[in-house]
Amino acid sequence: MLSFDLPWIFMILPLPILFRLLLTPKDTQHTSALRVPFFQHAKNCHRDTAIGSGSWWHSLLLGLIWLLLVTSAAQPSWVGEPLELPSSGRDLMLAVDISESMKTPDFSLNNQQVDRLVAVKSVLRDFIKRREHDRIGLVLFGSQAYLQTPLTFDRTTVQQLLEEAQIGMAGPQTAIGDGIGLALKRLQAHASASRVLILLTDGANTAGAIKPRKAAELAATSGLKIYTVGVGSDQMVTSGLFGLGRQVVNPSADLDEQTLKDIAKLTDGQYFRAKDLKELNKIYAFIDELEPIEVDKDVVQPKKRLFHWPLTAALLLSLLLLLSMTQRIPTLHLGSAS
Repeated sequence: MLSFDLPWIFMILPLPILFRLLLTPKDTQHTSALRVPFFQHAKNCHRDTAIGSGSWWHSLLLGLIWLLLVTSAAQPSWVGEPLELPSSGRDLMLAVDISESMKTPDFSLNNQQVDRLVAVKSVLRDFIKRREHDRIGLVLFGSQAYLQTPLTFDRTTVQQLLEEAQIGMAGPQTAIGDGIGLALKRLQAHASASRVLILLTDGANTAGAIKPRKAAELAATSGLKIYTVGVGSDQMVTSGLFGLGRQVVNPSADLDEQTLKDIAKLTDGQYFRAKDLKELNKIYAFIDELEPIEVDKDVVQPKKRLFHWPLTAALLLSLLLLLSMTQRIPTLHLGSAS
């Protein structure tokens, strides 16, 4: 719809009429001190021009030009339909372990044994899809930590890059502290009312430049809340030596649960243990409850400035009026005195 930023400007529209009424000279009788021979002829020509056939549309043009100038000064704009923008007070970073230990096939998905990373991807797929109004980022860590996706509302890209992650691409070891440090660095670069990191790993810190507890202390001072998730089954049946017999082993023997608990405690988060796919799903559903999705939206209305259109029209009409008046100026022929 059409709107005006300064609608009160239209109050000056009657000014030309007021000036005309106030400044009209009164008829007075006086004797000229100086007689000009051609004065009467010039006066008659001026009167003929003023009341000629062009006078009425000259007045119309003047009035239209004034209206266009006032309209331009009132700052007209075209305001479009309201648009909803995604908004959230939360920045959510996911830190996923892709070290060599994540290839342990101790999870069951659709009645098939799959490795831990496949199981994690299947759960995070739905979790990311649900975080409709949050900015999400993705950090992958092994021996080193890498920023796979910066904070973004583009959940499709985050999910796609997570699907493309492969075990071992960041190195065989586990740098939990570096994963936290990188996530903290990226989160600090954005002003947000709430910062959350969900860190998922199946092992202990065996690499990296920063210790996990030190990284957690830095996170706590910056207001970053960390939820830690330890993944891996307690029991796994494997074949014995040379394929003879079967034995039960604990594939999560290397999981450093105490460190993960300390990280969560230092940052006012929580630690979760996922021994199977069902528990992993419950964990992320519970995190959804702890960190509810923001539903408030910012609404904006696109605005297009239109003041230049009436201003341009006023200029063109002024040139037209000037041209027409120039053509009607009478030429005065002065005769020589006898």
